[in-house]
Amino acid sequence: MTQPDLFGPEALPALNPEVVALARAIPPHIRFGTSTWTYDGWFGDVYRRSYRGPQPAKRLEEYARYPLFRTVGIDSAFYDPPSEEELQSYARALPPGFPCVSKVWDRITARRLSQDAGQPGLAGMRNPDFLNAALFKEAVLGPYERSFRDHAGCFVFEFQSMHGKDIPDPLQWADQLDVFLEQLPRDFRYGVELRNPELLTDLHGEVLKRHGVAHVFNSWTEMPSIGEQLDLAWVFPANFTVARALLKPGRRYADAVKQFQPYDRIQEPLPGLRADLVRLVTEAHRRRVEAFILANNRAEGNAPGTIRAVARMWQEGDLQGTS
Repeated sequence: MTQPDLFGPEALPALNPEVVALARAIPPHIRFGTSTWTYDGWFGDVYRRSYRGPQPAKRLEEYARYPLFRTVGIDSAFYDPPSEEELQSYARALPPGFPCVSKVWDRITARRLSQDAGQPGLAGMRNPDFLNAALFKEAVLGPYERSFRDHAGCFVFEFQSMHGKDIPDPLQWADQLDVFLEQLPRDFRYGVELRNPELLTDLHGEVLKRHGVAHVFNSWTEMPSIGEQLDLAWVFPANFTVARALLKPGRRYADAVKQFQPYDRIQEPLPGLRADLVRLVTEAHRRRVEAFILANNRAEGNAPGTIRAVARMWQEGDLQGTS
């Protein structure tokens, strides 16, 4: 069964020629994409078909045809690992070899469980499954290996902000992470995203390098900018890299949601963030490493618009550099 057969004869509308031309200028190892994809505000741009409700698999099929998108972030996996049935529906919608960046279930990465945690009696308590490699391999990696292996581009371990006594010292953190990463299968790729600036140390970088795990560049409320992260000596510890343009530093997530919905246009361009992403793409291109560059609607108001702007800036800079 071909992809057009999956969703009917009207499934494949004409592509935007300007976006097609822009995508051709981007090296194949630079993979732009967005953090999740089920937004009605993208209709008329990424989406030309009408959808009733999220319909993630159907939208993903059209998303993957957008010329600039060569990856996508499966962020919902942070809250609950996708089932094999979900992964199979995504696999049927994607072209062969289209890699996805999947966040890892917070049961493995949360130092302390949230107040609405699904585990009875454990809400707000220390997480007994923090850095549980066996649980990760069984509940997360297993379904991907069986149903989504061709599309498992990278798994991102997002460690949300830890506070007070929950914050380990840098040496303790490096030791904990080292033990955890040592237990993971080497035939998948992993990235670590920190939300505590004090843990961005050389010790942390050494652990990532030892295991070939990527540092995940992130633009986030309490984190230094992506440009400041680029100034650290150890931030390319693997043969690929990941960036997530999530929020303007200093802005709260809830405030961005309120300001930018329904995410149908750029509302607040962030020249600094765009310049940092262009610098990151340039460095990845110089190093000849694969780069997964993901934008979120909460950064500027419209993730596809952010990606187009960064791609144009990189193309214009590259043309100037070769003229």
